Amino acid sequence: MNERKDLPVTWLLIDGNSIVNRAFYGIRLLTTKDGQYTNALVGFFNIFLRLKEMTRPDAVAVAFDLKAPTFRHALYEGYKAGRKGMPQELAEQMQPLKDLLDEMGVATVSRETYEADDILGTLSRAARERGDVCYVATGDRDALQLVGGGVTVLLTATKMGRPEIVTCDEAAIAEHYGGLKPRDLIEVKALMGDASDKIPGVAGVGEKTAVSLVSRFGGLDGVYAALDDPSIPQGLRAKLTRDRESAYLSRTLGTICTEVPIPTDPDAYRLRPVREAELASHLARLEMFKLIERLSLTPGPVAAPAEAAPDLPSLTVADPDQLGDRVDLVLTDEGAVALSGDRIAALSREAIPAFVRGRTLRVNDAKALYALAPDAEVTFDSSLAAYLLNPSAGGYDVARLLGAYGVPAVPLEDETLAPFASFSLLCDRLTGELRRVGGMELLETMELPLARVLCDMEQRGFLVDRAGIAAFGEELQQRVDFLQGEIWELVGYEFNLNSPKQLGEALFVKLGLPAGKKTKSGYSTNAEVLEELRDKHPAVELLLEYRQLSKLRSTYCEGLTKAIAPDGRIHTSFNQTETRTGRISSAEPNLQNIPVRTELGSKMRRFFLAPEGRVLCDADYSQIELRVLAHLSGDPAMIEAFRAGADIHTATASQVFGLPMDAVPPLLRARAKAVNFGIVYGIGPFSLAKDIGVSFNEAKRYIDSYLGKYSGVAAYMDRVVAEAKERGYVETAFGRRRYLPELASSNHQLRAFGERVARNAPIQGTAADIIKIAMVRVWERLRRELPDAHLILQIHDELIVEASEADAPRAAEILSAEMEHAFAMQVPLPADVHVGRDWYEAKG
Repeated sequence: MNERKDLPVTWLLIDGNSIVNRAFYGIRLLTTKDGQYTNALVGFFNIFLRLKEMTRPDAVAVAFDLKAPTFRHALYEGYKAGRKGMPQELAEQMQPLKDLLDEMGVATVSRETYEADDILGTLSRAARERGDVCYVATGDRDALQLVGGGVTVLLTATKMGRPEIVTCDEAAIAEHYGGLKPRDLIEVKALMGDASDKIPGVAGVGEKTAVSLVSRFGGLDGVYAALDDPSIPQGLRAKLTRDRESAYLSRTLGTICTEVPIPTDPDAYRLRPVREAELASHLARLEMFKLIERLSLTPGPVAAPAEAAPDLPSLTVADPDQLGDRVDLVLTDEGAVALSGDRIAALSREAIPAFVRGRTLRVNDAKALYALAPDAEVTFDSSLAAYLLNPSAGGYDVARLLGAYGVPAVPLEDETLAPFASFSLLCDRLTGELRRVGGMELLETMELPLARVLCDMEQRGFLVDRAGIAAFGEELQQRVDFLQGEIWELVGYEFNLNSPKQLGEALFVKLGLPAGKKTKSGYSTNAEVLEELRDKHPAVELLLEYRQLSKLRSTYCEGLTKAIAPDGRIHTSFNQTETRTGRISSAEPNLQNIPVRTELGSKMRRFFLAPEGRVLCDADYSQIELRVLAHLSGDPAMIEAFRAGADIHTATASQVFGLPMDAVPPLLRARAKAVNFGIVYGIGPFSLAKDIGVSFNEAKRYIDSYLGKYSGVAAYMDRVVAEAKERGYVETAFGRRRYLPELASSNHQLRAFGERVARNAPIQGTAADIIKIAMVRVWERLRRELPDAHLILQIHDELIVEASEADAPRAAEILSAEMEHAFAMQVPLPADVHVGRDWYEAKG
């Protein structure tokens, strides 16, 4: 930072309202666990930090509008008339934004009767007169009139959640506006007006005409002095004559004021020291942990208010053996930190198994602890509790949770243990919150037992045929090479099929296929585009197969081979806290994405097998989500169809299309199937029409007919949305909550999204809960009755047990019984069980 006042400084002037408004609409609605909106804050600071990196400023000012009328409203009562007010979701973020900027040491500026533009204009004029470098960041092109004399405008936007910044200097403006200077843009606006600000201009004059007039005759004065010029068409002359007064008023309204009575010395806007602890605590409460990382702050417990200090525990660093039988344990990279009563101790990783024996524990990661001590007695897991409280959070590590739940810091001189000193308070707070929302039973009877099951499954792994995978990969590569040659021959030359640019040129220029909109990077060649071109040229069909096989080879053949452990097995990692619906996810590698819909993809299952003398027992729920829908909705027709053992899609086709069950053709069954699953996922007519290849009206008729025949489903869908709007969340049959702030949004699209999720989440979430219950019960029974049989994989609604050939019949019985009786519903819950030497054979 410059210290001497006579040296030039670099200014960064930010139009706060403009940027935060664009950030709000450029990022999907985000909220904290307690419903505080944060998407505009996230977007604003993404841009703000990018701007700081680009400009490295000495002085920063963020200007904001005030609600009060400005001098422009006094001049013209129609100014900005009819503009919609700020959405409540954005309005709620404005004060937190200003508070965060203050904690960052950044000055904010507002002034009655003036707009943010005028503040930027005044400060940029001061910078220009001082000979400083000045950057004006805004999303509003009105600011381009300020460019010149060291002032550059940075036009900002947020697209697809990412910041975009375009630099506008005098040369850029001249190139875009036919050689005009920045100040000429005021004259252009005076003529063309501004619909968004309701600046009238000259009716019937657009940008092209306005730019032409100003280029030829100068500003308004020059244009009106040349009204008799024969080159001006008579119609245009009439418009200019009629709206002369309006044009001059518009010039006044469109001119940024550069004389706002505010301090203009850069010292008033120099960056102040960041109040790190206060900022970190505030960001943690807003659950903006990525920003905490970018700012290199330390998330953690918040500073306790003075009046609360006497209630905080006084901890003593002790030997682990001095801790009691009830312990709070935080696993770390090095080992663990244990707390019990008024004592805290550090443990090495090797000491953990012996230490936990005989103790009851509250932990931060039960699954990780079970890997070290399989028989540990865990009564609480902070990460699982926090996940149940807020399944949309970005993470559940202790540091984040301490900040997010406002847990005060417990004083401790030992710097290595201090970050964990508040863990007991965190567990207490999470316990209270979970009891308040009725989630303790879910934690204790489902999630905690499941953590032990998942740990065991991870450690056992799934045996694979390394040589078979390698050979299959070679087979695929040969087919990929053949397809590439065929495509080259059809196109007429060799090119990189994996380059979107080269592929776009080949398809849309060389072959002349109909192309979609061309972007800066070239033609789109994504899967959706290629599907629409499938019947337009034989090369497209081959290209689709090329892509499918290339992905199969690289993602699965190569990827799985790299993941094989020395024991010949793949040990995937299961995540309990990743999805918003409660489903378990899989990673490193993701076995839940093993392709099954194509013949080649399903072959991958042949390479997952049982060791010699053992087999795989595979059980899969049949249409569980539709059965859950029948149960939750209580629809008599759907319940009867399931109880009768009818094919639900044929039954639906019979109901919707008015045909006897035995007269439903395959095409109508397929359409009924699409409607069935579409209803579960909140599909609309537009998407259904696209999925099954019918018109919008026909798709709408299908959905309307479906809801008419299954009136219980229709009533349930209406009821669940209404209840969600009233409560702010939906629940599964087991009480798992998903909060839906989108339902309160003023934006129609966001509300519609929230309604779709409200319809779907209880169904999908209940199905996820049922499979979890089944997993726990199957695992526990196998452990008791068949200790040599093991649950090794869960994929969606499918469970796989590895057992000896002798134990297989009994293992299959246990698998079937526990899955079918995991939850008592109004309809049967069948689980189809098959046995085989490999996954393909066991799948049946």
